[in-house]
Amino acid sequence: MLQETFDLMPLWAFVAACGVTLMAGFVKGAVGFAMPLVMISGLSLFLEPLVAVAGLILPIVLSNLLQVMRFSWAEARDALAEFWRYILIVCVMIIVAAQFVTSIEASTFFLALGVPTVILSVIQLVGIRFQIPARWRNPSEWGVGFVSGAIGGLTGTWGPPTVLYLIALNTPKAKQMLVQGVVYGLGSISLFAGHLQSGVLNAVTAPWSAALLIPAILGMQLGFWMSDRLNADMFRRITLVVLIVAGTNLVRRGLLG
Repeated sequence: MLQETFDLMPLWAFVAACGVTLMAGFVKGAVGFAMPLVMISGLSLFLEPLVAVAGLILPIVLSNLLQVMRFSWAEARDALAEFWRYILIVCVMIIVAAQFVTSIEASTFFLALGVPTVILSVIQLVGIRFQIPARWRNPSEWGVGFVSGAIGGLTGTWGPPTVLYLIALNTPKAKQMLVQGVVYGLGSISLFAGHLQSGVLNAVTAPWSAALLIPAILGMQLGFWMSDRLNADMFRRITLVVLIVAGTNLVRRGLLG
């Protein structure tokens, strides 16, 4: 069984994957999101889509656990009580959508990942802000959560829709980080469960995903250390530009093969 894990990719690809994961962990530690986007965009450049998705599962679970642990239980409980509708539909849709990953074509996968990555990254980069009136708060949680969870189940990333939604609610920065941690933490558990059921995470791919925990943790610690020493807004903009470039390449692959 272990030999099958080694056969998933050549050594150079594993080394490159560790580098991508290290960078993704650094981004996550520094700005609080985008780890799945960086990982899936980077890994999909030289790995099969399902292998890439399998690789990011355990690092995502651990990184989000570390993010949630930076807050108290009482703070996390309050965030869960306020955003329970959004969190519930995200988690449900992640599990449901994850079951379709193994049945879609590679080109469809690349488009499903690349198109929302480019659109959502451009929206954040140019500073477009949406406002959600109080009377639309409950319906919007179900609607945005449905879309966010569906994207998350297929591609492993539901961060950008969540960030845009919290901004549209005029959520204060500190509270945004808390809510993101709770949403990502519970969502990553759903992703783990969904791909156990789909078969993407199995006895062959789990050791590969576990091996990426080391660069993920190291990258996050570097990101935490650097977060107070960087211009967070500028770093976030650079990250979004990188994601736009990576997402555009994924769209190209989806259209041209």
